[in-house]
Amino acid sequence: MKLYSFFRSGTSHRLRIALNLKGLSADYIPVDLRVDENSGAAFKALNPQGLVPALDVDGQVLIQSPAIIEWLEETHPTPPLLPPGAAARARVRALAAIIGCDVHPINNRRILIYLRQQFGADEAAVNAWCATWISAGFDAFEALLAQDPQRGDFCFGGVPTLADAYLVPQVESARRFGVDMGAWPLISAVDAACAQLPAFARAAPLAQPDAPH
Repeated sequence: MKLYSFFRSGTSHRLRIALNLKGLSADYIPVDLRVDENSGAAFKALNPQGLVPALDVDGQVLIQSPAIIEWLEETHPTPPLLPPGAAARARVRALAAIIGCDVHPINNRRILIYLRQQFGADEAAVNAWCATWISAGFDAFEALLAQDPQRGDFCFGGVPTLADAYLVPQVESARRFGVDMGAWPLISAVDAACAQLPAFARAAPLAQPDAPH
């Protein structure tokens, strides 16, 4: 497998976590978003949307991190990223969707570029924008964690799931935008627990070959 990734991309980060949790390795091929390499003809021939991550599996290119992670779950079911039971799986998927559907998409790079270029937003305004939507999502996420009497060290139960793979990159992004994580102690505790696992540590942005060192 070949993983087309950018070290600071939250969607790439969540896929790296999922691959590591599954015990799978892929050749890392950096796509430098800072110089718009993703918009070039070579990468768009692989992914017409021009977004990372993309996963080349024996010549078949998979795109969109939720679809790729679902493919991983279907083709490499052990260890699972979803718990047994339809209701439990729905809860984990909902936690992941708070991040994947409601927080990350309106804070990603192309949105922030548009805010700067079309609306003249300075860095303080961009950071305030990001903090607004991160805070809204994290408030709900924290409340859901607090409502779960069976919760262990992770988002659901005692082992990491799909929800943790989505949450940890968003916490990383929150810190990058200067968001004070003190308001969400349960989220912070989950993030700390995940950080102790090699699968998460190896997936971290600064651990990637294209990260500044």
